Amino acid sequence: MGRFFLFFLAQHLWLLGRKYQKKPMFNLDSYEKHSQWYHQKFPTEELKSAYLKGHLDTKRLTIGKWLQQIFFRSLNPLLINKNHTWLTLGDAYGFDAQYILNSGNRAIASDLDTEFLGIAQKHQIIEDFCVQNAEALSYPENAFDYILCKESYHHFPRPYAALYEMARVVKKGFILMEPQDPVLKMPFLLGLVNIVGAFSDSLSRRLWKNRFSYEPVGNFVYKLSERELEKFAAGLNLPMVAFKKLNPNFYFEGANESMANKRNLKFLSICFKKQMRDLLSKLGIIPAQVLCALVFKTTPDERTLKDLRLAGYQIIKIPSNPFL
Repeated sequence: MGRFFLFFLAQHLWLLGRKYQKKPMFNLDSYEKHSQWYHQKFPTEELKSAYLKGHLDTKRLTIGKWLQQIFFRSLNPLLINKNHTWLTLGDAYGFDAQYILNSGNRAIASDLDTEFLGIAQKHQIIEDFCVQNAEALSYPENAFDYILCKESYHHFPRPYAALYEMARVVKKGFILMEPQDPVLKMPFLLGLVNIVGAFSDSLSRRLWKNRFSYEPVGNFVYKLSERELEKFAAGLNLPMVAFKKLNPNFYFEGANESMANKRNLKFLSICFKKQMRDLLSKLGIIPAQVLCALVFKTTPDERTLKDLRLAGYQIIKIPSNPFL
């Protein structure tokens, strides 16, 4: 009787927690502002359609599209198998899901607000979409093979809640593509900040200017670190993580109109800057701009591991918890 009561109580508390999880308790204004941001940028359906049509014009490779391809190519090792199901989070325009669909896999696009995604579906950019709060996903456990969260994690008011939700809903793993915390990759600067901070907090903030950075919608800007995700995976007894460094952050106002060809001096300048940044990052002199992180719920097969290594991923096996 005692065991039955404890089990019933645990189930009741879990269901109660899930009920209230659907209504975020923190930064409510941030959720609302995020959902309205694209309406402010593209207030009418005509403007939204015009933007999507520009994306569909395959004859015009703009710098904006070229930069996005740097992100998307990092998915290729996981897209070779055509039978996987994907959910994309924070996929406002549907472009993330489109890339996955074009590989022959299945994908559902999601965002806090889906007005843009409805128009994207009309233009056949995506097949299906839904409203999702990444911090409280509506799907059951193991509903998708993979989840892609590209350039959205740093917008979440409670990103760690989103990590646990992604781990719950996937069968195989989830992928984050986000700016990485640069200071954690620069031991000398981190040590200097710690020494200075012991004497003067204001002086350490001058040295590390973006230590506390916030977006106009009200959320703190979370950046990824490899160590944080290693600890997350180890805490859940997950088998593996993989990391790849990218340098695609050369976007500028007008990048979606400027052509990515050798006749464009702006494009040539970006190519040169990217090559230099790639070299310095590879040598360990400066950190890469973006961290592409894969957190696996199950160990990938040997072919996938080989493809990941060929694509430039560093694979880290997490030891099993010996006490479980």
